[in-house]
Amino acid sequence: MKTGSIFYSFILALWIGGLFIFTFLVTPVVFQSFGRDAAGEIIGKLFPYYFPYNLVLSVLALIIFLLFIGIRGKSQNKIMLLLLTAAVLINMFITFKLYPDIQSVKQQITTFETQTDESPVRNQFRKMHGLSALLNILLLLDGTALLILNSTPKK
Repeated sequence: MKTGSIFYSFILALWIGGLFIFTFLVTPVVFQSFGRDAAGEIIGKLFPYYFPYNLVLSVLALIIFLLFIGIRGKSQNKIMLLLLTAAVLINMFITFKLYPDIQSVKQQITTFETQTDESPVRNQFRKMHGLSALLNILLLLDGTALLILNSTPKK
C-alpha cells in the first residue's frame, strides 16, 4: 500500500512538473528567444513527445490509483478517480484528435510572421490553439488538485 502511494505521488509529480515546466518555462523562453516561426517550429518538434508523455503518465496514475489506493468508501478517493478519468480523457482527445488537427491546419500556414491574422486558416489555428492552451491549463489544475488531495489526510 505504502509503495503504491509513493509511486502514485511520483507519477503525479512527473506529470504535473512536466506540464508546469513546458507551459511556464520552456515555451515562453523559446518564444522570447526566437522569431515566431522558428519558435513555433522548435515547440512543434517537442509536441510529439509532450502530448504522449502527458497521456502515458495520466494513464499510469489512474492504473496505480486503482490498484493501490482504490475508491472504497472515501469521498476524497472518488473525487480523485473523477479527476484522473477526466485527465486521461482530455489527454486522449489532445493526443489523438486535437493535436493532429492542429498539425493539419498549421501545414497550410506558410508563415506566422507575415501572414495576415484575418486569414481563415490563421483564425482556425487560433481557435484550436486556444482550446489546446485551455485544456493544458485545465490539466495543470486537475493534476494540482490531485497532488493536494493525495497530500491531505484521508477521512
